Amino acid sequence: MKVPQGYSSNIKSLVFVNVLKLVGLKSHDCHVLMQQLLPVAIRGTLPEKVHVAITRLCFIFNAICAKVIDPKQLADLKNEVAIVLCQMEMYFPPSFFDIMVHLVVHLVREIRCCGPMFLRWMYPVEQYIKVLKGYTKNQHRLEASILERYVAE
Repeated sequence: MKVPQGYSSNIKSLVFVNVLKLVGLKSHDCHVLMQQLLPVAIRGTLPEKVHVAITRLCFIFNAICAKVIDPKQLADLKNEVAIVLCQMEMYFPPSFFDIMVHLVVHLVREIRCCGPMFLRWMYPVEQYIKVLKGYTKNQHRLEASILERYVAE
């Protein structure tokens, strides 16, 4: 997979085949996987109805994370979320549905109240925290080490 420089981590380095896990993903990497790669990856591997439900959920997240959102389409998006979650309840066991799956229902209302999602993303903060952690030279006094380097810079 080729993506623009700095768009996401090198997914190949995060895959551990022997334990069948993705390790070390950042939040943006998870968004990239779910919004762009998951619909393509499951296309021929899952039954058609399950594939359609998961793909529709991925498209919902694409719409929610868009930089421009038409307020007139929010009602349709809210209905779409409810329909997709009901479809997923038909195909997945009850243990799959925890509070995080339920929170998708509230994202559309949050967009209506607070505006587009990208204005509240934590990606820039996470990137800056990585820069601050890179300032660490004294492992026994992390905060002081970070503060000294920050002030010096």
